[in-house]
Amino acid sequence: MALLDKFASTAAIRDQLGADGQDPTDVVIDQIISPTEGLVGGRHTILAGTNNYLGLTFDPACVEAGKKAIEEQGTGTTGSRMANGSFATHTALERDLANFFQLPYGMVFSTGYAANLGTLTALVKTGDTVLLDSHCHASLYDGCQMSGANLFRFRHNDIKSLEKRLQLLGDKTENCLLITEGMYSVLGDTAPLAKIVELKNRYGALLLVDEAHSLGVYGECGRGVAEAEGVLGEVDFVVGTFSKSLGAMGGFCVSPHPELELIRYVSRPFIFTASSSPSIIASTHEALRQLRARPELRETLWRNANHLYEGLKALGLHLGPQVSPVVAVRLGTKEEALSCWNRLLEAGVYTNLMIPPASPGGFSYLRCSVSAAHTPEQLERIISAFADLKTQLL
Repeated sequence: MALLDKFASTAAIRDQLGADGQDPTDVVIDQIISPTEGLVGGRHTILAGTNNYLGLTFDPACVEAGKKAIEEQGTGTTGSRMANGSFATHTALERDLANFFQLPYGMVFSTGYAANLGTLTALVKTGDTVLLDSHCHASLYDGCQMSGANLFRFRHNDIKSLEKRLQLLGDKTENCLLITEGMYSVLGDTAPLAKIVELKNRYGALLLVDEAHSLGVYGECGRGVAEAEGVLGEVDFVVGTFSKSLGAMGGFCVSPHPELELIRYVSRPFIFTASSSPSIIASTHEALRQLRARPELRETLWRNANHLYEGLKALGLHLGPQVSPVVAVRLGTKEEALSCWNRLLEAGVYTNLMIPPASPGGFSYLRCSVSAAHTPEQLERIISAFADLKTQLL
């Protein structure tokens, strides 16, 4: 059984995570009460780590759209988009997503992870070069590594580091893809996209921006950080997910380039993955309509984000560099972070534990993701729970 010996180290990590109480990677929410509340271990708990930014998971119109789709189209497609799993509702969502971003072309994938893998493995190949922000999501790294392209990181949000990399490429920049995120999921900071676009244009590279956490959050119309910085029309590929602001599951890529229509013919994660079920497509489509029709959701989200950030900042805690719906409290050791996470859960507050190597800078974090559905009272309870930990956190 030597093939299985490698799992001994994994078992040791799992045992360490559960040594101080609940294993953060094995939390079961026994009952979902609302977008911001649930029962965990029989305890009424505020959900402060869901990425449910607009709070649309229980929206009546979205729920009804999903129910209707099941009744009319069944529970699943039972096939890939290239075989038998492309329904009229899939293509309608693609058209409306592209229209939302004011771009001509769009593709829908079954997951956000598949969207990144599927887009990148089609875009870049052996001999091409990718310059990737060091804080980018694992799915972006995986897609680049699977593609066979030459992969180089530049320092997080560091324009000088990026330009130095571009200069070293010389005349190879035309075969170069730059990759960044809009809002980063651990610290909640945003990319300097206007400056990155300026470099992209000067050196003749292409740019892909992952707006997974910034869709519905940034920009006058909720199109993301690229819209907020006024450069959406100069981004070559925008990827994202339905599992954050749109409250469902799936991923997408939109682009001004007609070559996006050809990616579906060479993208293995697209070709060989079953397409999203009709109910997911329907609820996602309705959530997109809600995002466009209800800007007050975004206004409430930002009011809540400021409330939580300022409340935790007043406690003297180490937070991310800017106010955003991702509010991360920086800690020291993994053991300290694990203990604090368990104490918060015992106090009825569920957060996300982020530890190295999944978190940047060698630090551990307790990450909160704010929702438009959080009430002021819930936010005060979260702040109060952190205040009770203050002596341990500082």
